[in-house]
Amino acid sequence: MQNELKIGFIGGGNMATALVGGLAVKLTSPNNIHVIDLNQDSLTRMEAQFGVNTALAIDGALAPCDVIILAVKPQQLRDVVTQLRPHLSGQLLLSIAAGIRAEDISRWLGGYDAIVRSMPNTPALISKGVTGMVAMAGVSAEQRQAADNIMRAVGATVWLDDEALIDSVTAVSGSGPAYVFYFIEAMQQAAAELGLNAEQGTQLAIATFTGAAELAAQSADQVSVLREKVTSKGGTTYAALTSLESSGVKAAIVQAIKAAAARGKELGDEFGQQ
Repeated sequence: MQNELKIGFIGGGNMATALVGGLAVKLTSPNNIHVIDLNQDSLTRMEAQFGVNTALAIDGALAPCDVIILAVKPQQLRDVVTQLRPHLSGQLLLSIAAGIRAEDISRWLGGYDAIVRSMPNTPALISKGVTGMVAMAGVSAEQRQAADNIMRAVGATVWLDDEALIDSVTAVSGSGPAYVFYFIEAMQQAAAELGLNAEQGTQLAIATFTGAAELAAQSADQVSVLREKVTSKGGTTYAALTSLESSGVKAAIVQAIKAAAARGKELGDEFGQQ
């Protein structure tokens, strides 16, 4: 069935484009994908690049879809699902809209519960993402598998049993690429202050990050063990990590991620009041 899966997108931004690119290659025919967006230029680009069907407004073309992906900005979602409601007849709704809880989408739709909420991250743009996902009670095993296959088209998936944990996923992986970029910026600055030119500093910092992350992914060792293997007592790495510890960097990172999770919950509360 998967290669015949009919998928509708409401919203044609960067994440939707990444998903369409992955799906049109790996999961279904471009002719089975229908994209709706208010921006004609975006639709024209997607038609030319992927060969998908497009429209400027929600219409009956969504009715035969097996899965409808909600990929609009959070503040637009309630209006979108209100317009979508007449076209729903059991299709899976897969939301990638940040901050909006599945229970609120369900409430806006009068109790509709064939909904999966997901939190992808920006490396999905290069098919290296990771997505946290949670399914409501009305999602069938087949629909859950379809949602998983869709998000795996742009990376890995992690399923949760409790929607409240989506705020934790948002804090760790959704916002996480920004933490990585922040650390790379610091490494670049240090490289410049130590006499390396900008190109050298950038190459060294990015290659170190990508290589270390890949080593962690492929190694059977825990990350803490990998760190210990690089750290000789009294050596250069030891000096650096001692400085980081004395500055409270690890504690600050943990606190920052908890702050992101708290803000995610606040946003969910705010959007849910619509």
